[in-house]
Parts: sequence; C-alpha cells; structure tokens
Amino acid sequence: MKLPESEAHIWYFNSNDFDELDRYLQLLSQDELERVNRFKFEKDRKTYILARGLLRILSERYLNIDASELCFVYNEFGKPSYDLQTLVRFNVSHSGELIVLAFVTKGEVGVDVEHIKTNFDIAKIAEGFFSKDEVSSLLAFSEAKRAKAFFNCWTRKEAFIKAKGVGLSFDLTSFSVSINENSPELLRTQWNPNEKNDWKLFSFVPQEGYCSALSVSSAIQKVTHFGLADLD
Repeated sequence: MKLPESEAHIWYFNSNDFDELDRYLQLLSQDELERVNRFKFEKDRKTYILARGLLRILSERYLNIDASELCFVYNEFGKPSYDLQTLVRFNVSHSGELIVLAFVTKGEVGVDVEHIKTNFDIAKIAEGFFSKDEVSSLLAFSEAKRAKAFFNCWTRKEAFIKAKGVGLSFDLTSFSVSINENSPELLRTQWNPNEKNDWKLFSFVPQEGYCSALSVSSAIQKVTHFGLADLD
C-alpha cells in the first residue's frame, strides 16, 4: 500500500464489527499472547487482540513483510516502532469500542481516541493536567459544550506527546493546544518557542460519542481515512 511522504493514513475500527478473533490471534507474537492471557475482562482482551492483529495486517501492506514476522521495539516510555529499517511510523489508540491506527512515512505520528464522558469534574481534572490558558479557554465554554471541548483538548495533547514519544509522565501543563472544534493547533511549548511550527494537529469525530486527534510532522499535507470496508 502506497503512503506518500506528504500524507497520513488513519484507520478506524469498531470492535463490535468483529465476531471471529482467530485470524488476528494467530498473528500475535509470544509476548503479545502472554499479555492477552493477563487481561481480566473479555472486552479488554478482544480490543487488544484486534488492535495488535490489525496493526500487523496493515503493517504488512505498508512494509511488504509477512504480518506474523513483524517485531516491535519500545522506547523508554513504551512507544512502539518497527524493529527494522523503515521510514514508516505508526501509532495506535483505543477507547470504548473504537480502535484507531495511524501511519506516516515522514516524521513521527501520535494518535488518540477517547469516548466522551461527562460523569467527572471537568474543571478539576483540567486544572490538574491542562495549561493555564487551556483551562481559561475551557471554562469559557457553556457547561453543555464543555465536555466536548475538554476532550478536544485532551486528545490533541495526548496525540502530541505520543508523537514525541515521551509518555504521560511528561508535564502536560508545559504546552498548550487549541480547544475550538475546527482549529486544532499546537499553540506554544515552554521548552522551544519554535516547536509549534514543526507539528500539525488534526481532530476527527470517528463515531458519535467519540473524539480523536492526530499529531504529525508539519510536512504532512493530507490525511486519508480508512475503515473496515477498506481492509478486504
């Protein structure tokens, strides 16, 4: 499958659309199978099997290597990459029933998807994890729109730190992203005032009740979306 340098590919899957797991389970490595057996809940087990199996199937298409032969390595914060020489980078996220995978051949990539919830103290959580200007922007929204604004911010922030490969131990208050629905953007970083020019953020609604964001190199000009119908 061709992936131009100026393009990012993002795939969405709903775990409810899959009844048979054997095809995906058979592709997993020994360490992945061991992790499967550690899941307490069947829902989490199914999601993990599908996420890793789909990652292998799609990687086979992008890399022209047998899915079962793929090996992954992880940085100190747990971000995975291919254990081979390639420009292809990927990232995976899942929440609720949705699994999202993203691929690029230029720079790094981070993706996040979240099931939108309202049963928590939005302002309190934001004050603990968002920058001061993000909190101010969030609280300017009416209560009816605040949950969606919160997850716009959260997914963009998480996609960005996943693209950087630094993990959730990173100080989330040290950078700011936009919150508005139609203008995803990295606004500032405390460590480098010019870094905002190196990245692009995209936001999507993959399914009603969900919010998703993608962080990629500023060289990316186009994002192409795929789903289950494109897998066969």
